[in-house]
Amino acid sequence: MTASPDAAPEASDETSEATPLTVPADGVPPIIDTPEALRETEERMGAGEGPVAVDAERASGFRYGQRAYLAQFKRRGAGIALIDTAVLTDLSGLSASFGGAEWVLHAASQDLPGLRDLGMEPASVFDTELAARLLGWPKVGLAAVVERELGLSLAKEHSAQDWSERPLPPAWLNYAALDVEVLLEARDGLERHLREAGKLEWAHQEFEAARTATPNGARVDPWRRTSGSHLVKDRRGQAIVKALWEAREEAAIERDTAPGRVLRDQAITAAAQAKPESLDALLAIKEWQSRGTKKRAPEWYRAIATAMALHEKQLPDLRGPRADGPPPPRVWADRRPEAALRLGVAKKVIAALVSEHEIPAENLLQPNALRRLCWDYEGGGEDAITASLEDRGARPWQISLIVPPLAVAFAEEAAADVGA
Repeated sequence: MTASPDAAPEASDETSEATPLTVPADGVPPIIDTPEALRETEERMGAGEGPVAVDAERASGFRYGQRAYLAQFKRRGAGIALIDTAVLTDLSGLSASFGGAEWVLHAASQDLPGLRDLGMEPASVFDTELAARLLGWPKVGLAAVVERELGLSLAKEHSAQDWSERPLPPAWLNYAALDVEVLLEARDGLERHLREAGKLEWAHQEFEAARTATPNGARVDPWRRTSGSHLVKDRRGQAIVKALWEAREEAAIERDTAPGRVLRDQAITAAAQAKPESLDALLAIKEWQSRGTKKRAPEWYRAIATAMALHEKQLPDLRGPRADGPPPPRVWADRRPEAALRLGVAKKVIAALVSEHEIPAENLLQPNALRRLCWDYEGGGEDAITASLEDRGARPWQISLIVPPLAVAFAEEAAADVGA
């Protein structure tokens, strides 16, 4: 499980008396990097029993994309397997060996896309992070969940490594093995807590939604997400952001390197604000002083020059394409005051349910679904609210909790508005 390079390990309680888990009970197995060893692993895992603990390590922040460079598995009766997916890129046979066994993952949405690229597809999943969220636990990282449930502490010092490196150091392999060492035990405890809280069916619906989630489509104008681009206030500057972003993306794909390592966002937006009219002017910008940036400055300046030469009619619009959905809530009071009132009462309903069921608001209902409902609602009671939430992907357990009190709140708000 690879964290973002910028993400700090989840802090543990300083007074914790958890027992350090420093090495798997049966030791760290040798890495599997040959077809022969993979076939043996398929047989061994197929002979195991019960669910399969699954994890994957990526090279986020180092390589382009979200490819898995190491995959880890554990099954009772079969032990741990560490598979070098930099060389073994087809694990469909291993997936088949699991049969209909449940996969146990922590933050399944992070690892499933990369595992599918390897030909792996689970029949069902149990997501320990989602389970902890539904239980209302304040810390839901793997280390925190293992510590709370099992009284064991996991070191996370290798979570942001470049897992594309070869050979992988023994300490990294030990870390990777520990990520699945006690995942099955944590799963069993979480399932018990969910059942006791009356939330097990909720969890099953959430797990299935995570398993069947479709990949997000390509973003419209992804270059607009460049950090700091909101500081670029003119269309010519936005054209430079777009040109540099596209040139960087092409170079990142070609070099299989994370875009931020090819050219930093700060350099892009600084150039867009300065609008340099020569290579020397570009190199005079503070954010372009590093050795690597200066070395490739000529290729970046070609993109800048292209943007500088665009006709006014070819420049991107400052606002960008119209988003699918309602405008920001800050303008609702002026543009659709009745929707603003609905959003206010809806937030109170959600807050009450969050408090009653001890669950994060974002897991009770996606904020976008709530905003869309409040903006579009034209009456119709529970049926209309249900249809709206279903269209936005709400699960049956969410609908059963939210719709009745929301319908009452909307009706009361409408009656008060008429009375006024």
